[in-house]
Amino acid sequence: MASPAADDYLKTVYAHTEWQDAPITPSVLAAKLGIAPSSVTEMVKKLAAAGLVSHVPYGAVRLTDAGTLRALAMVRRHRLIETWLVQEFDYGWDEVHDEAEVLEHTISDRLLEGIDARLGRPRFDPHGDAIPDADGHIEREPFVLLAHAPAGHAGRVLRVDDRDPELLRSLEALGLAVASTVTVTASGVEIDGAQTALPEGAAQVVWLSA
Repeated sequence: MASPAADDYLKTVYAHTEWQDAPITPSVLAAKLGIAPSSVTEMVKKLAAAGLVSHVPYGAVRLTDAGTLRALAMVRRHRLIETWLVQEFDYGWDEVHDEAEVLEHTISDRLLEGIDARLGRPRFDPHGDAIPDADGHIEREPFVLLAHAPAGHAGRVLRVDDRDPELLRSLEALGLAVASTVTVTASGVEIDGAQTALPEGAAQVVWLSA
């Protein structure tokens, strides 16, 4: 079942549970993809028939082993392209997501391998997301969502969600980047030792080392 639409579904299911444990439901999948629930139901049935997801009516959608491998291949493409755009073309981290969404379906495996080699086999993309290797292996260290980190917790920024460009720009203006040190205080946070107030929603899109 080779199609860009199927790959987008699999990548979205994978990404939903990459940084939290709650499984994705068809309604949430429809919202993330911006597609009518009825269309999602039909595609999920096709993916299940192809052995790429498991699903029962009104239940969660979960990747099978085959679906996970295919999702990881697409995640690898997306994150390598984002890294390539930042490092080679001076894109900002707030500009690459939509470009990568298009390019990931068009470049050849040969070009992807060339990009990976040219970049020195990067392990993480500009937002801190781990890049799977060609065999689907992925590295990730223990993490905590900033919104769930207790006062006094200090950790490195491991990842910032890339879906809100305006919020990314706001965080960058505050000096927050991947590898910044963030300490949770009673009145907010310190970024690399400087007390600051985060914009609304920021605590829900920043992950720290545990």
